[in-house]
Amino acid sequence: MNLHEYQAKELLKKYNVPVQNGIVCTTVEEVAAAYTATSEKTNSKFVVIKAQIHAGGRGKGTYIEVPEQHGVQVVKSLELATTVAGNMLGNTLVTIQTGNQGKKVNRLFVAEDAYYDGPNPTKEFYLSILLDRTTKKYVFMYSTEGGMNIEDVAHNTPEKIFKEWINPGSMLQPFQARKIAFNLGLQGEAFKNCIQFVTNLYKAFIGLDCDMLEINPLFKSSDDKILAVDCKMNLEDNALIRHKDLVELRDKSEEDPTEVEASDSNLNYVKLDGNVGCMVNGAGLAMATMDMIKLSGGEPANFLDVGGGANATTVEAGFRIILKDPNVKAILINIFGGIVRCDRVAQGVVDAYHAIGEIRVPVIVRLQGTNAEAAKKLIEESGLKVQSAILLSEAAELVNKAVA
Repeated sequence: MNLHEYQAKELLKKYNVPVQNGIVCTTVEEVAAAYTATSEKTNSKFVVIKAQIHAGGRGKGTYIEVPEQHGVQVVKSLELATTVAGNMLGNTLVTIQTGNQGKKVNRLFVAEDAYYDGPNPTKEFYLSILLDRTTKKYVFMYSTEGGMNIEDVAHNTPEKIFKEWINPGSMLQPFQARKIAFNLGLQGEAFKNCIQFVTNLYKAFIGLDCDMLEINPLFKSSDDKILAVDCKMNLEDNALIRHKDLVELRDKSEEDPTEVEASDSNLNYVKLDGNVGCMVNGAGLAMATMDMIKLSGGEPANFLDVGGGANATTVEAGFRIILKDPNVKAILINIFGGIVRCDRVAQGVVDAYHAIGEIRVPVIVRLQGTNAEAAKKLIEESGLKVQSAILLSEAAELVNKAVA
């Protein structure tokens, strides 16, 4: 589950991780009030207004409706703050991670200026924690080149990226925290603050069951404070049962509406760009089915796993979701009857067909396993325009004819 920047920062505060403070706003009037309150608090006219969407690259991103407006902007007057807020709220921000369609901005984060004058120079770093699947360990990935796309740094100057691995069963060790601060070139008070920062950040990563936690930039202020100016946090969906309070932070408006509908129906769905909708039980079989669609000359339009307990209700929900994609020219249902009986799934297909009404695209059903022959007979005798298959090769041939 993805979180907004302002949500992630509030969670980090609970673990004593210093962050750039701010106020979340949903209207221009709220932005105006937040600007006044923030500038008075910091005794500075400079305030940062940040669009809140589930995507990176906001600073370089631009709005479809207002091309000159970026997703992150420093303002130094109340008048400019209200103008910028009007340009951002309700409009569509396009970044390197959103695709050309962009994302509508419904919230803004009015943040304090962290780049104030002081005795020492400021510096931006990059820092993230994630799972390294090759070593089966968590890894700190960090660099002196902050505020940039880490992919560009890795490509152009790979020697500037450092990694520190931690066994999942242990915490970040003091010598590892010191090593991170040393490799970032920090000294004195900034060195000490960085050690405390990364130590508490790792506690937050573990305590919140994060998939990924990225701080870009990790900022050293002019008075040697270390703080998170930005934060991208992903939570592990399977661990949310331990964090009932965090489930409430989910912003469904940031997700694909069809994927939200599928989630509400306990279906695992990911929309793709192809022309063959597929409904399968089991993630491994779904991946194999998508490969088969490709080999038969089609392109998968989605990944849809109905799970091991597929029934009439889930099959009908799957049909409705797939049919919302106008690019779908055929639907392939591929069920292996291990836990579930094939004849029950077949009856679910027939029931769903009647409940939805006329389905204008060819439907190919391949059922294999428990009661597969009875399921094939049930479909063939239903009188519906449903083509059945038992072998995967048969299903592939029918898909090929449907999309030819």
